[in-house]
Amino acid sequence: MLNRQPKPLPPAGRAVVITGASSGLGKECAIRLGQRGFRVFAGVRTVEDGERLCAEAPSARLRPVRLDVTDEESLRAAAAEVAGSVGEQGVWGLVNNAGTCLSAPLECVPPERLRAQLDTNVVGALAVSQAFLPQLRRSRGRIVNISSGLGSMAIPYLGVYATGQFAKEGLSDALRRELRPFGVSVCVVKPGAIATPIWGKVREAGEEFLNGAPEDVAGRYRASFERFLRMNEQRAQSSTTRPEDYARTVFRALTAHRPRTRYCVGTDARAAAALSRLLPDAALDRVLGAVTKAQ
Repeated sequence: MLNRQPKPLPPAGRAVVITGASSGLGKECAIRLGQRGFRVFAGVRTVEDGERLCAEAPSARLRPVRLDVTDEESLRAAAAEVAGSVGEQGVWGLVNNAGTCLSAPLECVPPERLRAQLDTNVVGALAVSQAFLPQLRRSRGRIVNISSGLGSMAIPYLGVYATGQFAKEGLSDALRRELRPFGVSVCVVKPGAIATPIWGKVREAGEEFLNGAPEDVAGRYRASFERFLRMNEQRAQSSTTRPEDYARTVFRALTAHRPRTRYCVGTDARAAAALSRLLPDAALDRVLGAVTKAQ
């Protein structure tokens, strides 16, 4: 007889918290999880962000919650608000989606900006997990950490972002092993390039970094970095991966009877994961050297 795969878990009645739901992939995911039956607590930075979210997707299953992943008081208040709403049932899922992306040659990045991004993308994910773990243990639920294809392979000029994604991969592995005795599972979703407003912000930040660096440093990178930005934007715009693909994968991670440890979204994310396993570092360096090659 053929082995039948266990049916996915029903989302109805299960509470999910998602961070970074004010815009982009987080907003798309919050809306679609609510449409599929989850009771969604969508983490937003401001009251206005929450109002816009509710206006765009009015639903009794979608509730905005003010949540700044870098602010301890905000986290305590959000966790208390959610706990008061879900009661003894607890929270079934936590989606650590909040994050920022910086792109620039590493020599041009002020260390304080790296610290700030790590504070949001890595430390923030741990802080939110800690705040909601009492509720996740109650439901024997799961944490979904959002990483990236760059959590498998670091690309020139995206080193700041890749640093955080590699760290989040390690954080997720350790957390998964530590929480296993309590019945809480941890998995990683790794989206590739998807067309969202984030790419305009990436260009703005990159140009700011180069303009702020000494010209004898910035000048060494300016031409190849501009070429990289154009290539990256074109890759995102031409990508066949859509925000709904990302949301669908998060839904699978939250409802799978036995969730995988990692889910890749898009052919580029899958390719990065495969190449990082199969190719030696020297071969990868040659392939990626085309990015920084002077012309």
